[in-house]
Amino acid sequence: MDRYQRKKLRSKRKKRRLFWFLVFPLLLVLGAGGAYAGKLYFDAKGALEGTFQPIDRNGSDQRDKTVEIKKDHFSVLIIGVDDSEKREFGSNSRSDALMLATVNQEDKSVKLTSIPRDSYVYIPEVGYETRINAAHAHGGPKATIETVEELLDVPVDYYVSLNFHAFIEVIDALNGVEIDVPYSFSEQDSNDVQGAIQLEKGVQMLNGEEALAFARTRKMDSDVYRGMRQQEVIKAIVKRAASIQSIGRYDDVLDSIGNNMKTDLSFDEMRYLAEFGIKQPSIDTNSLAGRDSEPGGAYYYYLDETALANLRIELKRHLGLVEDTTGNATEQAASDEN
Repeated sequence: MDRYQRKKLRSKRKKRRLFWFLVFPLLLVLGAGGAYAGKLYFDAKGALEGTFQPIDRNGSDQRDKTVEIKKDHFSVLIIGVDDSEKREFGSNSRSDALMLATVNQEDKSVKLTSIPRDSYVYIPEVGYETRINAAHAHGGPKATIETVEELLDVPVDYYVSLNFHAFIEVIDALNGVEIDVPYSFSEQDSNDVQGAIQLEKGVQMLNGEEALAFARTRKMDSDVYRGMRQQEVIKAIVKRAASIQSIGRYDDVLDSIGNNMKTDLSFDEMRYLAEFGIKQPSIDTNSLAGRDSEPGGAYYYYLDETALANLRIELKRHLGLVEDTTGNATEQAASDEN
């Protein structure tokens, strides 16, 4: 295995961990066994029913019929946002993370497509091209969904929007996570108070604010290491959530998720997703190839059109929207798009 293949494999593993961080607490609750599971089920239902916020768009224009999640192939757009009161964005926050999950019921597989936040794309809501994270600022989840559909040319059937505060609150609900801090540093907190977080080098339990500072700081290294630290926190959350001492904390975990999540998935649909996830479907990952550019000093990520065309066909095949025949057919279809 060459260096490129090893790097690609590490990237896939990281995205798997990110995906399961987003759904893992829910899976543990809904998948728990024994008499305690009954209480957890009703607690989960009570906490998560308030997250239901459907979008008035009459389904995707790319669908001929309404999707039934228990039998049809479907997609879910995961949107990470920062709605902190300190930043005073209100409903005009930009998305910090975008990931489209497509699910194929026939082969029990999931494809995760991560979309860089600075991707230069066309936003239908405003009618011009700019960074994709601006779509949420202009029209919330609806504008973001329409932009992703325009970009990838596949339907977005459901969405899940997670507030940045969920990151802090889930960790606090679990009574912290164990992290090996590589160096001592100070960092601002989630309210942008400079120097509010002081961390020393070494293995230690971090609360939500401290873990956030650890994941976000770039004072001593680079974006590459920043991404590695974020994955380390995600692994620590999963490990902590799976530990027996955390079982009694799930009420708080559910509250933190319920207070910071919006979705058009009903509780029964979320439960189906949990059951689907517990069966450990195969998970493949995609990334959008492109190049960095700073025209006029502003940073953008310009997508590679050939790679994008191939990805569109791959996702259509996975959702059963085009016939899955041969690789040559895929390459030809991608060539036709160009």
